[in-house]
Amino acid sequence: MKLIMAIIRINKMNETKMALSAAGLPSMTATGKVFGRGKGLWDAKVLEGVKKDLPEALVHLNKEPRLRPQRVVTIVVTDENLNKAVETIIEANQTPEPGDGKIFVIPLHESVRVRTGERGDITLD
Repeated sequence: MKLIMAIIRINKMNETKMALSAAGLPSMTATGKVFGRGKGLWDAKVLEGVKKDLPEALVHLNKEPRLRPQRVVTIVVTDENLNKAVETIIEANQTPEPGDGKIFVIPLHESVRVRTGERGDITLD
């Protein structure tokens, strides 16, 4: 079993939910708005404003980058469904722009269904 933690753009949440469901992976958890940034040094909105020669954007060029609002999606999958889940998340979130997010894959030792006490992969269905 693996835990997939994906940090994605907020506006990609619905596409991600629909894509995972269509791939046969409807169970997931999403954390409300979180904030973060990658290694990029510039906020995408500031760069758009700079391209348009907007003076308010030019003022922000030398300041620290801002944290962007994002979502954290977690999904637990069997080892057999790992690649399908990762590829589905990539397809739903990939754009030509920086800031599409990150996917982390974490091994899980066990899962337990609270209602029945069942353990293992059966709890993921």
